[in-house]
Order: sequence, then C-alpha cells, then structure tokens
Amino acid sequence: MNCTICRDHSFLIRIPRFAVMSFGSLLTMAQEGAQRLGEEGVLCLGVPIAPLDPLPALPKLSQHNDFTWIWDGWPGLTLAATGVEQSLELSGPRRFALAQRFVNTSLSRLVCSHPVGHAVQRPRLVLAFSFFGHTDGDGVPGVTIVLPRWQLGRQGCHCWLLHQRSLGGTVTARSMAEALWEQAQALRQSPPPPLCLPRLVASSDSWHQPFQSSVKQALELINNGELCKLVLAAQQELLLSNPLNPIELLRSLRHHQPGSCRFLWHPPNSQESNAVVGASPERLLELRSGRLRCDGLAGTAAVGGEGAEQLLRSNKNRHEHELVVNAIVRSLQSRGLNPRRRPSPRLARHGNLMHLHTLIQTHAHGHRVLDLAEALHPTPAVAGLPRREALAWLRSLEGFPRGYYGAPLGWIDLCRDADLRVAIRCGQLQGQHLTLTAGAGIVMGSSPGREQKEVELKLSVLQQQFAITRDARLQPLKG
Repeated sequence: MNCTICRDHSFLIRIPRFAVMSFGSLLTMAQEGAQRLGEEGVLCLGVPIAPLDPLPALPKLSQHNDFTWIWDGWPGLTLAATGVEQSLELSGPRRFALAQRFVNTSLSRLVCSHPVGHAVQRPRLVLAFSFFGHTDGDGVPGVTIVLPRWQLGRQGCHCWLLHQRSLGGTVTARSMAEALWEQAQALRQSPPPPLCLPRLVASSDSWHQPFQSSVKQALELINNGELCKLVLAAQQELLLSNPLNPIELLRSLRHHQPGSCRFLWHPPNSQESNAVVGASPERLLELRSGRLRCDGLAGTAAVGGEGAEQLLRSNKNRHEHELVVNAIVRSLQSRGLNPRRRPSPRLARHGNLMHLHTLIQTHAHGHRVLDLAEALHPTPAVAGLPRREALAWLRSLEGFPRGYYGAPLGWIDLCRDADLRVAIRCGQLQGQHLTLTAGAGIVMGSSPGREQKEVELKLSVLQQQFAITRDARLQPLKG
C-alpha cells in the first residue's frame, strides 16, 4: 500500500505491517519528551518510516555544518547522519578519557520520546580518532565526536528517522515534530541517483623508493632486536577526471566489499569536498549488551590460485598474525578482562584480498568502551611492537601524516553499545584528488620487494573496489 505524507494533521502515515502514526501522536510524543527534558538536555524525536536505503537517501537529509556520515555495516545495519547538534574536538594524550567523559554526559542528557529497543531506534554519538592523537599538520584533531541532528537507520524491515535538538528560542517541541514530519515526506520522494564514476587520468608511484628504504631500515631495527614488528604505510595520489561524490564510492564498495563495513566521514566545518571513505575489514572492538568482540587481522594474499593455502602455510604471515592476536589478548587482560580466542586463524575474504583472522571475545560488563579502545589502539596490525618504540619510528620513517588512517572510527549508542572499526582500506577525497593509503607488516623474514608488492596489491584492489576506470591516456602524477 503506497501512502503519502501531507500537512493535514489528521492524516495518518500508514506503513503496512510496520507502524501507523498521525502528526497528532508525533506532537504529543514531542511535548511529553520536552516535559522530561532538563535544562541542558537534548530531545530525540523518532518516527518509523517505510524501509528505504539510507545511502542514496543521504542527500535528502537536511544539511547543517557540512557534516555527513554513513555507516554501511555488516550484517545489514545501515546508518546515515547529517548536521551537528553537539560536538567535541580535542587532541592530546588524554583524548580517550576526555572523549569518554563527553560521551557519558551527552548520552545522560538525551531524552527519547520513543522506544529504543531496536538498534535503528537508538540515537548515536559518531566519532573518529586520528592515528597519533594530535594535529599533525593535516588539520585532523585527535578525536572528533558528533551528536548529529538527523539520523536515518535501517536494519531489515525496520527503518527509523530521528531528529535531535536542544529546545529553546525558535526550537520547540512543535517545530521539531513539524521538521521531522516534513523530512519523512522528503525521504519518501527520494529516488536513488544514477551511479556515475569518474575516470583515473593520472597517478603517482613516487612512494616506491622511499617505502623500500624505510623497509630496509625497519629490518635493521628488527634484526638488532629493537623492534619485533613495524607496519609501514605508503600513500598513492590519484587525479580523477572530475570531482567525485563519495556516496558513489560507497555504492561501489558495497558491491565489491559485502563483508566489510563501509563508511563515510565528512567532518564538521571542513571543505565541501573533503571526505574519508572506505571499507574496513577490521573491528577494533564491538560491544553488544556487554559482550566484546575484537578482530585479530594480519597476513594478506590475493584471492585466487593457491594464495589462500600459501597464506595458511606461510611462517612469516602466521608469525605476524600471532604477534597481533597475542598483543590484543594482553591489552584486554591489562584491563581485567578474560578474553578467549580461537586456537588457530581462519581465512577471511574481503573483496579480492584474503586475510588471516582470529576472533577474540570476552564479557565486558562494567567497562567503558573508550577505555577499552585506548588499551587496544593502535594494535600491532597497524603500528608494530613494542608499541611505544614502533610509534616513534613510524613518525621518523613515514614521510606523511597518517591522519585518520589506521585509527578508530565508529559510534556509541544510547544503550552504550558500540562499534569501532580500524580505518584501513580507505581513501581521502578532495575534489578531483583521491589519496589512497595502504601498509604492510615488517617482521623477521620480510623483504623490501615482497612488502612493496603487498602494498601495490592493496592499492590496486582499492582502485578496483572504488570502480575507478583508467583513462586510455593515463599519465604519471608528478610531485
């Protein structure tokens, strides 16, 4: 049954088998929520809508402060958000503790006018950390947290639109209800835009020589016993034929990376075309009803041929993987947890790449999510061992700021459930320029040639998954 939304307040929003709500009911919910609101509180008003895909619907969400966010998770949870109602930006060594304090305060002041039993009914704080924790010449804060004004979520047949505002001045319970009502109407009238991706017209391979030189230095440090592992990254600059809408990249990643978590982070008050987009195969942590899950992910091979069996038999990759898993287990134990892990890794396919994967689980009731994130970040899968020494050498050997690469990003909801992913397999988009970043773990037995090939494989797979075709007259990008 197809129904439209109109301004006649007696008209019902009819969603077969999902919900029936009138504007009068919505207004009553808003007014009751406003009565429970404290002086510094934020009212969250939600309404169920007929199921739609939040990804193509994102441009129809009201825009404020240039902030946009998408979380296209697996299995089946897709979230989109725009606007900034509250936010925090800070850098420095206490960023995790101060961020946790902001999270606790913000969630305690949220008043929801609707049930929050289902995941898509819950308001969320969305957040992104930088790798090193301080502004490193690239303008990326140590952490950015946003309580968005609009959140659209779908999981299965459940689809909810949420609106969050502090009341005062022209913002009233009625104005919120009216804005939510009108926004729901706009979303129903939103057809998916056509997929149109640009061509790659120039690329840079200037990272080859510096990367090989850094690998040689890392191997010297490992052979001398100063390090056990170091994860060195490289960046490749791509020039596209025309500016690219990051939503188009996400739609391509959804097709090529169905088992990963696709994400878009366009930070508040940034340039219009500045966005981070990617598909992460790696959970830093996932917290559901007090149950914590983490991914040990290290060791990479291309899909096809004998790559999978070779990966399982590779002493170098098995050693690298075990370093990562053991470090995660020790980090959780240091917080008083009792993690359990599989005895041996399994193969996990993400797009055209195969990885060694070990799931680590534990009960974490009573533990704050960002305290656990601080204990885990950065894992040896993106930094190295020992952690402090590895971080110092990364600053010295990598000739670029990492920014968001390798850092946690994700969300924490009203029920304190959370999902934080490691920002890998991603690109930084600025107009016609797309910067791809990929890394390789250096351990005893590594060689500069093999590690360069691994990074080349990851970069080429990224291009394929972004569905960027090469121009017949592809030119090298200087600089």
